Amino acid sequence: MKKRILALLLAGIMALGLAACGGDPAPADVPESKDNQSTGIAAKDMKVGLILIGEAADAYNKNHIEGMQAACKKLNLDYDTQVIVKANVSEDSNCSDAINELLDAGCQAIFANSFGHEQYMVEAAAENPEVQFCHATGYQGSSDTLDNTHNYFAKIYEARYLAGIAAGLKTKSNKLGYVAAKPFAEVISGYTAFYLGAKSVNPDVTMLVNYTNEWSDPTKEATNAQALIDQGCDVISQHSDTSAPATTAETNGVFAVGYNDDMIPAAPKAALVSARVNWGAYYEYALDCLLKGEAIDQDWCGSYADNACFLSDLNKDLVAEGTAEAIEKAADGIVDGSVQVFAGPLYGKDADGKELNLAEGEFYIENEKSSAPSFAYIVDGITVLS
Repeated sequence: MKKRILALLLAGIMALGLAACGGDPAPADVPESKDNQSTGIAAKDMKVGLILIGEAADAYNKNHIEGMQAACKKLNLDYDTQVIVKANVSEDSNCSDAINELLDAGCQAIFANSFGHEQYMVEAAAENPEVQFCHATGYQGSSDTLDNTHNYFAKIYEARYLAGIAAGLKTKSNKLGYVAAKPFAEVISGYTAFYLGAKSVNPDVTMLVNYTNEWSDPTKEATNAQALIDQGCDVISQHSDTSAPATTAETNGVFAVGYNDDMIPAAPKAALVSARVNWGAYYEYALDCLLKGEAIDQDWCGSYADNACFLSDLNKDLVAEGTAEAIEKAADGIVDGSVQVFAGPLYGKDADGKELNLAEGEFYIENEKSSAPSFAYIVDGITVLS
């Protein structure tokens, strides 16, 4: 029988959180909600705030906007008049200012999409118990001290694993490159999953990782992608917010696997596929709870099976023969549980030197009681450059 490896306690890895097809996920692996909403809100009276870390046009933020728009459409809310978007909100006191402006505008729910927004959301939640504060990628929504704070994310590592299959089948040099934002658990779990997906179809593949230390910086993303290409990487993937890695790959005649958005329009001669989160699944769920006067889960994490994460359409003109079939087979395994992303044999170390040693038949289970990812090991086959 497969052994289950428990995830790390989030309280010990605060610094390891994130910055960065429709459906109605109903994840079972979340704690029972508190009664944080007792009376519903009439649809015509709903006012929602959405705080974004960067430009609205950046892939990550665009994906959130599209998710909110889809949720509003399904719930008969008017996105243009009932949702107030605050873009380019940095992870400092500017976030507090944005929250206060949304409160003054009468928002009953405020959503923020970057890890560093969390402390300001929690502070505001303590002072405004009648307002629901929902935060993507954090960990404090599971706190017992406030019942109007909520965290949400998706098991994007499942979609990244599938995207990695496209990379593993396409590479000729057997060297993949990954432009990563910051050395946080969500980023590390994502690129590890991507690598393991590639390795599942190409056991000779290795991967280089290059951190920008920014969530969104097209210049750094392009520079890091170029450095990886110069070292022989012929498929570039990313956990960063712009299309710069994909366009840099195209300029150099190599290939790219995107994140957040379909990169084919930006790099039609390079983009193979993208891993995406369907934020609309959560936004529809949370807003529907508000409308009905039902409690919102304090931690929500949808899966690939829930359609909370998915792959964009394959670039059929570029992907290797057999890619669609290999992805479909692995996806079926993820849905039925026969494929585990972080499966042994798997070895590595985290930043503190703690070892991961999974034998054949063992696998690491991501957090079951929190939406924030916890996998933070650098496994054999992956080399971090910076």
